[in-house]
Amino acid sequence: MTMQSLDYRVVKQATEWLDEGRTVWLCTVLSTFGSSPREPGSLMVATAEGDHVGSLSGGCVEEDFLERLAAGDYSLPAVTVRYGDHGEGPSNPRVRLPCGGVLDVLVERMVANDENRAHCGQLLEAMVSGQVALARQVRLTDGASWFERSRCNGPRVRVNQADETVSIRVGALSRLILAGYSTVAEACASFAISLGYEVIICEPREEVIANARIPEGVRFEPVLPSLYISGDGVCTASTAVVAATHDPKIDDLAMMAAVKTPAGYIGVMGSRKTSQARAERLRRSGGLCEDEIRRIHMPIGLQLGSKTPAEIALAIMADIVRVKRARELNEL
Repeated sequence: MTMQSLDYRVVKQATEWLDEGRTVWLCTVLSTFGSSPREPGSLMVATAEGDHVGSLSGGCVEEDFLERLAAGDYSLPAVTVRYGDHGEGPSNPRVRLPCGGVLDVLVERMVANDENRAHCGQLLEAMVSGQVALARQVRLTDGASWFERSRCNGPRVRVNQADETVSIRVGALSRLILAGYSTVAEACASFAISLGYEVIICEPREEVIANARIPEGVRFEPVLPSLYISGDGVCTASTAVVAATHDPKIDDLAMMAAVKTPAGYIGVMGSRKTSQARAERLRRSGGLCEDEIRRIHMPIGLQLGSKTPAEIALAIMADIVRVKRARELNEL
């Protein structure tokens, strides 16, 4: 399975370094104020030798962190560091974030033992499966860490000052399932890979498969999309399902399957007239209720005036990101 998520690669690399007997420092963005390129919960891992994967900001924070790590800082099991605030606290006055931003980072020193290897392994599994909402708990006094059940919504990171613990919700990897191959689907796949999605294209039609160009890093499943989508655990709240073939046998069945899952975004390509006709088919032949039909974005994508496959794919992926970030259309 090809995983493009940066945070997944961070945890995977941390696990590999621990398996090699190396101590690692796992860094988690706790909070941001003002301008920041990465959100709370984002990860970076580093070793004392300066090897690192992931990022915390635009580069200045990473450079400073690695310099201080090489100098012997961060010997405690867990510590929080603030960048960009020049008042009291463990900040570095040399580092100024864009637009006066402030960044709080949790730094955990993880030695290569069975406990830490198992912990990172469980974190990887939670990111892949996404079937159970978990929160990673870290005690700041001694660096102890464990997992607890969590709600799927609300802030991803919570800091409890009273008992000096940090709670970091572990989300499933963002996944895009493309129901059927088309030039638009191909372009969507390329955009999604660059955005860190796990991408699956389902295409059962042999004549289409013969001429398909599957982008690198995309998993191809030669099955009817609706059957794949209906699979146990395939769709989570972090999954987007997109149909862009103009073939009702593919698109309609995919929509009928997707609305029965917890997928966070469901959309199908077509004009307003085509979408109205599809909605009627889904009511009459598919037996979908109004709430299920309202879950389907049709016509799909932001209204950008797109014409080419790449432009249409851009509009689709932009809308998926909008929904993922809980932004209303009138906020754009």
